[in-house]
Amino acid sequence: MFKGSIVALVTPFTDHGVDEWKLAELIERQIVNGTKGIVPCGTTGESPTLSHEEHDKVIEITVDVVHRRIPVIAGTGSNSTAEAVRLTRHAEESGADAALVVTPYYNKPTQQGLYLHFKAVADSVKIPIILYNIEGRCARNIETETVRRLAKDCKNIVGVKEASGNLAQARAVKEACGKKFDLISGDDALTIPMMQLGGAGVISVLANIMPRQVADVVALMLKGKVKEAEAKQKTLLPVIEAMFFETNPIPVKTACGLMGLCAPKLRLPMCEMQPANLTKLKKVLKDHQLI
Repeated sequence: MFKGSIVALVTPFTDHGVDEWKLAELIERQIVNGTKGIVPCGTTGESPTLSHEEHDKVIEITVDVVHRRIPVIAGTGSNSTAEAVRLTRHAEESGADAALVVTPYYNKPTQQGLYLHFKAVADSVKIPIILYNIEGRCARNIETETVRRLAKDCKNIVGVKEASGNLAQARAVKEACGKKFDLISGDDALTIPMMQLGGAGVISVLANIMPRQVADVVALMLKGKVKEAEAKQKTLLPVIEAMFFETNPIPVKTACGLMGLCAPKLRLPMCEMQPANLTKLKKVLKDHQLI
């Protein structure tokens, strides 16, 4: 259902709130450069520090600017099931094509708790739901059997953004859930191996600054041109590494600022890059003619 290069979009800020004009510009830049889907209000979009009002507004603006040209997959996860339900219902009402729902973080639910959480969200709406599995940020892995149960019991749970870094698990999920269940890489560095396992594409951090290049790699993989995709991906690896010199989205938001795409403003507890890492980032961007 969802395939190609999908960007986990940064949220541009001013001193007073969300920069709505820059947000629209960023979205247009993605569409023009071949991006096949937009994820507003994800981790890269600094969703933890958006107010509920801002969160709703960013999704509304994204839906309006995209205007059905490509899918909008709204980030609507929370560690509170009631809050995740509210956010997901709002996304549906706003016209989002799907919702990306992250594993509840901090409270460390059991696998049964995860099942009940995601089922409650899915049952509350009709739009497709993509699970977001990222144990490193959430302290819980969505086990393969839990994903299988959810895919079986909730017809609108249609895929998973797999960011565990565990290719064996990704393979097991794909085998357990079948061809119609979308496996989407949550890690730019693992896009190709994930797609070789049957993945449909990537929800990408790198696409914020290199949308055309990421789109080209994924398009080549979808055409079965693995060697060509690998050659293109190899040139991107230093930039992918640079995007994680510090915690995401600090490097990518900083890169957006250096490239003049939007202000590099972050919200605490995200803060400016350390000088040594900033120097390294600038070098990588200059080497790839991005600044």
